[in-house]
Amino acid sequence: MRFMIIIKASPDSEAGVMPSQELLTAMGNYNEELVKAGIMLAGEGLHPSSKGARVKFSGENRSVIDGPFIETKELIAGFWLWKVKSKEEAIEWVKRCPNPMPGTEAEIEIRQVFEAEDFGAEFTPELREQEERVWEQAKKN
Repeated sequence: MRFMIIIKASPDSEAGVMPSQELLTAMGNYNEELVKAGIMLAGEGLHPSSKGARVKFSGENRSVIDGPFIETKELIAGFWLWKVKSKEEAIEWVKRCPNPMPGTEAEIEIRQVFEAEDFGAEFTPELREQEERVWEQAKKN
């Protein structure tokens, strides 16, 4: 099972306050543990929403909304992509994480990633083949 581990933003992360050397060291050590355990597939921190944009869809229309975005508690400061045996295993690993927002409350969300078999019959053999081709090409890029 794959899970996206979502680190929620804080007022400091949204203000562009960079993590301390101590936190970078602790997170680096934690990432090493994840890699050694064979569960980390990807992981990155994100710039504040002030450097981002959203595209709003309304039928066939698209509109662009530039950041920053107001609701800090709904924003993402970073993420990991893990492959683990269960949600419970993901929870146990998250509990071991250094506080990503020292000096304040922090929240990390755990969300399961869809796998091909989750889509049932609607995900036809042709669509599966297309997805495999796309991901093979993406790996080459």
